[in-house]
Amino acid sequence: MPGTPSMNGVAERRNRTLKDMVRSMICHTTLPDSLWGEALKTTAYILNRVPTKATTKTPYEIWTGRKPNINHFHVWGCLAEARPYRPNEKKLDSRTVSSYFVGYSERSRGYKFYDSTTRTIFEMGNARFFEDIEFGGWGDKVRDFVLEEEHVTLPSVVIEHDQDIFIPNNVQETTPIQDNLKNIPNQVPEIINEDQTQQPQEPEVPLRRSTRERRSAIPDDYIVFLQEHEENWELVEEIIVFLQEQESNVGFEEDDPINFRQAMESSNSQEWINAMKDEMRSMSDNDVWELVSLPEGIKPIGCKWIFKIKRNSKGNVIRFKARLVAKGYTQKKGIDYKETFSLVSSKDSFRTIMALVAHFDLELHQMDVKTAFLNGDIEESIYMEQPENFVSGDPKKMVCKLKKSIYGLKQASRQWYHKFHKVIISFGFQPNISDDCIYHKFSGSKHIFLVLYVHDILFASNDIGLLHETKKFLSKNFEMKDLGEASFVLGIQIHRDRSKGVLGLSQKSYIDKILKRFGMQDCKPGDTPVSKGDKFSLMQCPKNGFESKETRNIPYASAIGSLMYAQVCTRPDLAYIVGMLGRYLSNPGMDHWKAAKRVMRYLQRTKEYMLTYRRSDELEIIGYTDSDFAGCQDSLKSTSGYIYILAGGAISWRSIKQALTTNSTLEAEFIACYEASNQALWLLDFVSGLRIVDSIERPLKLLCDNRSAVLYAKNNSSLTKAKHIGVKFKAVKERVQEGKLSIEHISTNSMIADPLTKGLPPKVYREHVAQMGVKSVEDYEF
Repeated sequence: MPGTPSMNGVAERRNRTLKDMVRSMICHTTLPDSLWGEALKTTAYILNRVPTKATTKTPYEIWTGRKPNINHFHVWGCLAEARPYRPNEKKLDSRTVSSYFVGYSERSRGYKFYDSTTRTIFEMGNARFFEDIEFGGWGDKVRDFVLEEEHVTLPSVVIEHDQDIFIPNNVQETTPIQDNLKNIPNQVPEIINEDQTQQPQEPEVPLRRSTRERRSAIPDDYIVFLQEHEENWELVEEIIVFLQEQESNVGFEEDDPINFRQAMESSNSQEWINAMKDEMRSMSDNDVWELVSLPEGIKPIGCKWIFKIKRNSKGNVIRFKARLVAKGYTQKKGIDYKETFSLVSSKDSFRTIMALVAHFDLELHQMDVKTAFLNGDIEESIYMEQPENFVSGDPKKMVCKLKKSIYGLKQASRQWYHKFHKVIISFGFQPNISDDCIYHKFSGSKHIFLVLYVHDILFASNDIGLLHETKKFLSKNFEMKDLGEASFVLGIQIHRDRSKGVLGLSQKSYIDKILKRFGMQDCKPGDTPVSKGDKFSLMQCPKNGFESKETRNIPYASAIGSLMYAQVCTRPDLAYIVGMLGRYLSNPGMDHWKAAKRVMRYLQRTKEYMLTYRRSDELEIIGYTDSDFAGCQDSLKSTSGYIYILAGGAISWRSIKQALTTNSTLEAEFIACYEASNQALWLLDFVSGLRIVDSIERPLKLLCDNRSAVLYAKNNSSLTKAKHIGVKFKAVKERVQEGKLSIEHISTNSMIADPLTKGLPPKVYREHVAQMGVKSVEDYEF
């Protein structure tokens, strides 16, 4: 009951004890008040390890059954010298960082330290503590954090309305959004010290604000990538850190502002102000919201500004982009949203279209939909706080009632797709039967294909007039940016020589970024990503705290996630080793980390490589399938690998551990055939829907180097009595008998899928990789 703390006396008294300790710890140091959260956690950590009057045992001992060891306790806020993990550390750089002890690690036996220079918190197992230095001798108050939401006092932007509106008392007050941006300051506003401005009164211990490393907004194409791999959330959580930085700004030290305050303090503050004005203008043009009085009992979701410097493939600045995003993580399912699923074109579809562009010499252009998500209509009633520094009236009473989707909403991507689908269908386009984000349109002998990837659109057509007609139509329905001939999309650079009929897909700038981030930019190049005979297992993982100490600060999962994006897009030669190392994300050992660095050394040698397609005499999809036998040292399961080639380059590939345990190489090979045949059926349907590949009418050729597996696929003999394998055997035979597949034998020396299942000698490996279409850019003159 409000106002009666005595009814919950035990909890209230403990809260007071915690607050008193936090207040004392903060007041007797020069650390910023924003570290109160770390102080509170340290307070709880200490209280759980000291006796109480109620019992002679500590709470820690009652819970775990073990007496606590307090030999590692140190004075909170004391000066310390620690050596954080820094992969880009130079030889002459200082090995330690002067920092402040602010707590104990929750993940392992270690400490937390606050670096006042970078205003970040890092964890280390060992450090040198200086507890005898008086707090008063440390100088002025240490600089505060760069928090996710810092307040900047600027002149409020009052949005005026054209005329006064009389609103009866019994009618909800509403005001449509206006394009009144004239009051936005044109000059860089002065950042006023918060101590000099009147701030709302805060409680003694405010709500906790995260002190984790700031993770800025992820570009939409990476959001899509993560959606495609959402079954592996352990990887997703780590990959986010790096994928957000991928866009080709390699070699540039200036970072994007992580919040409104940093944008205003940066040297590009005027550009960011103009970018925010453009974004608000887009909100107005799209009639995204209307201002209403906040209904009783409704809690509005928040919003924030995201800033991004857009660059081209050469690293040159294209534009300063500010985007207003909703804090979708505060939405509640069933109230603020119902469904979130959104379709996106697959990488296999994209590569297949690129292969056809090379073979048929199609025109290839690109457009970008500005503020794409703002075009989607929403079905729910969603109220959002007014954007920071763009307010009208009392921001606590007046909120934005959304009429259209906005970036950050859980349903935004789905609603945008539905809106685009409705518009493009009205122009005569039809979606592909296997990929709803690939559209086609035929007009006599003229045809055009459209690839939709969130807000990026690719056009491939044999008629330039039809292409421009489609562009013009889309520009009438959406705010579009015509990028002309496609050269850089989804972080992939497109090289093309139309006279030779060659098209290449390269991720050199992305690979450079990987190498630089993990301190491998000057490493010695390697011959192969994995050696023949290399084996990995759980036995190589740390088995105790002492062994874990060596790998505690290694960015293993982030490295594997970064390598995976290259593998998914253009590098089938990495599929086996990246998939193998991905099995040990939760507890990697030093052998696994050394293997990951070997992959980076291989990329150092092959970063100029690109996935190539070329005009050929006969256009045909050919598949290769292979398997090892009991290659997994932990489960004795086999690894399947398949790859499909079209126009001289790989369009689809996969390397994956089989779900079943097999008894022979024959069973392992046949399961690999089954998995490859599933993808073959998808490719058949997809290419058939494009209606320009005549050879697709013939059975798709799938090559296997196991004679017994080929023999069993063509006759009625039973492979095994095991039901779980027999079902797959029957499915493959039916597909062969129906004329959809043709499984044929090929020698092991010509098996392109071999690198997807095992390590190979360098010479053999390079030959197979070249047959995949992965070749050096030096082999062509673009």
